[in-house]
Amino acid sequence: MLGNTFRADKGSQPPTKEVPPQEFNRRVLEGFQVTPLWHQGCIHDDGRTNFAETVKSARWEYSTRPVYGWGNVGSKQNSTAGWLAAFPVFEPHWQICMAGGLSTGWIEWDGERFEFQDAPSYSEKNWGGAFPRKWFWVQCNVFEGATGEVALTAGGGLRQLPVLDSFENAAMIGIHYDGILYEFVPWNGVVSWEISQWGYWYFAAENQTHMVELKATTKYPGTTLRAPTSEAGLAPACKDTCFGELTLQLWERRYDGTKGKMILDVTSDMAALEVGGGPWFNTWKAKTATPELLRRTLNVPVDVDGLFGFVPFFKPPGL
Repeated sequence: MLGNTFRADKGSQPPTKEVPPQEFNRRVLEGFQVTPLWHQGCIHDDGRTNFAETVKSARWEYSTRPVYGWGNVGSKQNSTAGWLAAFPVFEPHWQICMAGGLSTGWIEWDGERFEFQDAPSYSEKNWGGAFPRKWFWVQCNVFEGATGEVALTAGGGLRQLPVLDSFENAAMIGIHYDGILYEFVPWNGVVSWEISQWGYWYFAAENQTHMVELKATTKYPGTTLRAPTSEAGLAPACKDTCFGELTLQLWERRYDGTKGKMILDVTSDMAALEVGGGPWFNTWKAKTATPELLRRTLNVPVDVDGLFGFVPFFKPPGL
């Protein structure tokens, strides 16, 4: 459970755990509470967001039915960044908690209420000191051309390797479809990308069994958001839109490295797109270049939960 009370009602103590929705509304004037199945809160503009257009207030209450976590349906779920994410090795740590779900409830935006039922939803968690030097991100759960739920998350960045005192280009693509996670990560294949300063995202990746390509564009200017930086703390350092045009194609990989049977060929006009950090002097073309030692380490089948079960006092807080 995650939550915080920014302003409590007079005479009320802020909740220290999840409370029923009615009690939360009675005790909390501004704040939020979030669990895997429930999201509720109320916030007000304090006048400090001078870099983006906003509204005076927002309120929300909705429940969520998870469809995909990060792994095959019915199987043990995976760490998005590999088992080393359980340790203070990379900055930041990143876990996709729910790649796809269906939410029902309402959101009030400046007093106007929007009600929804089984709306596609997504959740992830970042923790650590700062985001990478620069990064990009694509997420989409609304597609045309497929039967059933499809969830896509792709992202990457220039991140520091503290142990090796160097930087690496890291990226991944994860596609959930028909109960299966198709995962393209540096330790099982190669991911390449071409990302412009704004407006164009292209990825191509392959592992031993599959190949994928995705392209996203937007004609919208995007919205500036705050992000954690190592130089200036939480600062306006990235730009997002939820109105991206996206095409996604997924194939089986033949033994000779060519494209085989097509598994997915879908499109969307509701993709979430982001770039952040910098400097972005021009289009960023690169591919994953994980050091061989790190690649081999990440491929070791380590049961982190089992390991900390024997030595629980070594378990990092929040894991």
